Amino acid sequence: MYNILMKSHSGLRWVALFMLLYAIFNAISSKKSGQYLKKDKMINLFTMIVLHIQLLLGFILYFISPKVNFIDGWMKITLNRFYGMEHILMMTIAVLLLTFGRKKAEKLSNPVQKHQKIALWYLVSLILILISIPWPFRTELGGSWF
Repeated sequence: MYNILMKSHSGLRWVALFMLLYAIFNAISSKKSGQYLKKDKMINLFTMIVLHIQLLLGFILYFISPKVNFIDGWMKITLNRFYGMEHILMMTIAVLLLTFGRKKAEKLSNPVQKHQKIALWYLVSLILILISIPWPFRTELGGSWF
C-alpha cells in the first residue's frame, strides 16, 4: 500500500505542477481580455482540486512513511527534519495560500483583478511547492523523478 501511495503522490506532482503553470499562464494571458469566463473558473478550480488531492495523499503518507521518523535528535538529521516537518508544512501552507487566493479572486467583481489575484497567489504557491519538493538533485533527501 505504501508503494502505491508513494508512486501516486510522486506522479501526481507532475499533474499538479502542470495545472499550476497552466492556471498562472491562463490568468496572465486572460487578463487582457477583460473577461473572467467559466473556462477560467474551471481551470482554477481543477488546479485547486488536484493540489488538495495531492495534499491528502501527502498527509496519508506522513503517517505511514518510514521517512518520517521522530527519533531522538530528529531535527538534526536532514532527511528526518525535511519529511517530518519542512515538506509537509510548506506544502500545506502552499495549498492554503492557493485556496485563499482563489477564494479572494472569486469574490471580486472586476475580471482583471480576478486574474491578477489568481496569478499572484498561484505563483506564490508554485514557488513554495518547487522549494519543498524532494528533487533528485537534492541528494540528501533521496527524492526521485517519479
